Amino acid sequence: MELRGIGAIFVKSGLITEDQLQDVLAKQGHINRDQSLGDMLVSMGMISERDRVRCLGDQWGVRFVDLTDYPIDQDAVKSLAQSIARRYKVVPISRQNGKITLAMKNPLDIFAIDEIRLITGAEIEPVIATEEDVVQAINRVYRTDADVSAVVTSVIRDIDSDRVDIAEHTKEEEESIEQLRTLSEEAPIIKLANMIISKAISDGASDLHLEPQREIMRVRFRIDGIMHEAMDVPKRAQGSLTSRFKIMADMDIAEKRAPQDGRISARINDKEYDFRVSTLPNVYGEKIVMRVLDKGAIHVGLNKLGILPHTLDMFESIISRSYGIMLVTGPTGSGKSTTLYSILSKLNTGETNILTLEDPVEYDLPGVTQTMVNPKAGLTFASGLRTMLRQDPDIIMVGEIRDQETALIAMEAALTGHFVLSTLHTNDAPGSITRLIDMGVEPFLIASALIGVNAQRLLRTICPKCKEAYHPPADAIKRLGMQLKEGDDVTFYRGKGCAHCKGIGYKGRIGIYELMPITDQIRDLILARASSYAVKELAVEQGMKTLKDDAMEKILLGMTTLEESLRVIYSG
Repeated sequence: MELRGIGAIFVKSGLITEDQLQDVLAKQGHINRDQSLGDMLVSMGMISERDRVRCLGDQWGVRFVDLTDYPIDQDAVKSLAQSIARRYKVVPISRQNGKITLAMKNPLDIFAIDEIRLITGAEIEPVIATEEDVVQAINRVYRTDADVSAVVTSVIRDIDSDRVDIAEHTKEEEESIEQLRTLSEEAPIIKLANMIISKAISDGASDLHLEPQREIMRVRFRIDGIMHEAMDVPKRAQGSLTSRFKIMADMDIAEKRAPQDGRISARINDKEYDFRVSTLPNVYGEKIVMRVLDKGAIHVGLNKLGILPHTLDMFESIISRSYGIMLVTGPTGSGKSTTLYSILSKLNTGETNILTLEDPVEYDLPGVTQTMVNPKAGLTFASGLRTMLRQDPDIIMVGEIRDQETALIAMEAALTGHFVLSTLHTNDAPGSITRLIDMGVEPFLIASALIGVNAQRLLRTICPKCKEAYHPPADAIKRLGMQLKEGDDVTFYRGKGCAHCKGIGYKGRIGIYELMPITDQIRDLILARASSYAVKELAVEQGMKTLKDDAMEKILLGMTTLEESLRVIYSG
């Protein structure tokens, strides 16, 4: 009865139709019988997590609060210790007339409410918010940059107090392996390593860089695609800190002259994260780069990626095909993996056999068979793909097409009744055809197997807290290719910079997409070995939005800025 109750609310809210509800209920037992209806709808990309929680609040009779834009009262925050807030996933947002309004992941947790009532001596009004919003709010209100600096300073002071035991990092006298191992397991170094990782997570970094310099070790984070200085670590702590991260990633700390790869799994603020770790020797030590992999990111639905309605309809039409190959293209860090995982989550209904071949496996997808390539063991993309075709697959995802052999097998798989997804490194969608021909794939194979190509980039979005309107200079508009009539007055938006976005004016990122369905006319051009320019002209005539077109729409919608679009996609 409970499932029917929440299902009815989803339908009444206009999030899904009654037919969609019945279809999902019928499929629910195929994937995970313990998964709730709301969670299943989110994983399939049919509703957002925020929609699920809001409807849950309606069912329970509890008010929903969107914490992303909510002005949290610092006096209310001071009434509750951070440890209690993290334990129960709650955050006090206001205090009036002896009553505290408490945003909660689970507002039915009477034990949490009773304990907080005793601690604060105030009546509690529970409201519901998404778990992610609550955790981010806790990170935001309980830990400022000044707090982080104080902790790092304290840790470095602890290291300084032990400096007689730490050998100076010079070319003449390096720490012994035993000494490095001992130092990396001491409290100050462990605290510093954990602090760096925690700060990266709270700042929303996608990558951490620890870069040895002549006098210091510089720590930088990549946030929304841009590198930012985080902190400087004293040179004397470099060796032991490097060893600490190498031990965590199960690397050989004795090997300093060759690159190494490893992986760290950690639970931070009650969320599971993986860190893909890479070391690279340089003249001042070993540089460490860690890619942050949020395991919750796989539940991003296609409708949450920023795909505009016209393009989303084409997307869903392409991925509903039972066979053919679809390519996702773009440079490193353009969100290709997120798009692929979102497509797989939508297709993962329990009625198909889905196999993936990745390098490496970034996220765990329940109900999907995922394999990691291992060239040393002879498992390459090409050999793995051949084996997969003997595993009775319906859908295959190949991490990347890197060579002719992999491309040919993928094309043949698409022609023999399989739906294939893969990535390619090209600047735009039409360029992928030229790239495949350059690899040695015959045009007739491409024309027969390819059903769609999506090129994409990521643009930073304007901070919602400090967003303001302005009128851009005419030359900047012309550079983006927007044609204005004389007298036209266009209003764009930008972020002034505030505490919420750390003075940058941007917070978060959104995708821009160039989706090219392969029509019969485009197939004719492929067979004629036409240039990518000719293919692009025809695709635009048939309704394809270029990256610039998509960016312009998002600028006019107030999602991003003219400058950001020029930075990412301008090539003239």
